[in-house]
Amino acid sequence: MDMRLFEYALEIYKTKSFTKAASHLHIAQPSLSKQIAKLEQELGVYLFDRKPGTVEPTLDGLRFVKQAEKILQMRDDLRREILERKEGIRGELKIGSTAITGGHILPSLLRTYQEQYPNVCIQLIEEATERLIDLTARGLVDISILSLPIEDSRLTTKTMLTEPLYLVLPKEPKQWMPEKLKHIMSSPKLFEQIALPIEDFSHCPFILLKQGYGFRRTVLELCARGRFEPQITYETSSIETAQSLAGHGLGLTVVPEMIVRRDPQQTSFTYIKLDSNPTRTLAFTYNKERYLSMNARALIEIYEKQS
Repeated sequence: MDMRLFEYALEIYKTKSFTKAASHLHIAQPSLSKQIAKLEQELGVYLFDRKPGTVEPTLDGLRFVKQAEKILQMRDDLRREILERKEGIRGELKIGSTAITGGHILPSLLRTYQEQYPNVCIQLIEEATERLIDLTARGLVDISILSLPIEDSRLTTKTMLTEPLYLVLPKEPKQWMPEKLKHIMSSPKLFEQIALPIEDFSHCPFILLKQGYGFRRTVLELCARGRFEPQITYETSSIETAQSLAGHGLGLTVVPEMIVRRDPQQTSFTYIKLDSNPTRTLAFTYNKERYLSMNARALIEIYEKQS
């Protein structure tokens, strides 16, 4: 069976159109239709149900395109592995990360990487966690930096770091704060030493990341362990924005240590420890069934040497 037929069927499945697929494949639409018809005749089944305005796979067609995708990935992985054996570390590396995590983890790592491997073209993919999981599982991103847990069975992980979480509050007491907290905030020495249970904030307004971000789930699970569901007043795609909103008294939020600002004179917010000592763990994440390129493995090795 010609490998091109796998590509043809997969493109039709993706575009839901013979016309669009033919355009993307740079072949004539009648030729594409003829090739698929011959394939269906060879297999003895219909792969696609032609409907007005769209094309949908049949049950047999869905099975075919899923297996075809795996076969094409295996072909591409083999081609890449053989090329790397010949030419070494070069070509392209696609790295996925959320914006804030990438902004803190990647700069020094990529500087070292580029110094050692100047022939590698690095492409950064900044998306929400759920989107990155999907892209990585499908092989459209080589390696991503994500928070654990990762529940997609297609992926595997290599732990990078574990960091504590802190509650972010405005520096001045607000009406929505519990009296216990107001009292603690009135004594700077006590405030620096105290660690409070998350359930003390069950009636406070929370500022969280939007749906699709892994850190949102981390905060919701933290609240669940305190046996309450947070009252969400604002949602954002940036932890930095959430922190700034908290500083202006619009609620409280939770942040990882990497974005904690150490100079209290330059911020409108303050941090407090939680008595449960919550943490989050970041990990390199990649498709366990696909070839992990030398480019990606080199990234992991450089990080481990820097840590």
